[in-house]
Amino acid sequence: QVQLVESGGGSVQPGGSLRLSCAASGIIFSRYDMGWYRQAPGMERELVAAITRGSFTTYATSLKGRFSIFRDNAKNSVYLQMNSLEPEDTAVYYCTAGVRGVLSGRGELWGQGTQVTVSS
Repeated sequence: QVQLVESGGGSVQPGGSLRLSCAASGIIFSRYDMGWYRQAPGMERELVAAITRGSFTTYATSLKGRFSIFRDNAKNSVYLQMNSLEPEDTAVYYCTAGVRGVLSGRGELWGQGTQVTVSS
């Protein structure tokens, strides 16, 4: 079955950290670019970070270096390490995969999303 399954979301206080995981199945993972998007209530979905099959990374400039994306092809997984979390990071985070189009939000596959809430 072709799917992406996210995990690792939850509630954290400002300044805390979380690591999101996305496990892919049913695809040749190493051939796909991967990405993380997020959508806050009332807002459009936005790119957080992306990593190509060659491990070239792209980040939203607003993140100011707080997040890091990396992949483990042996585990068919991509991760998002989030540090120094702020209330503005509260959103549903989605994993996406694509042979192309990940940076434009047109990846072929999307996960179901995982909620991240940053609040004191």
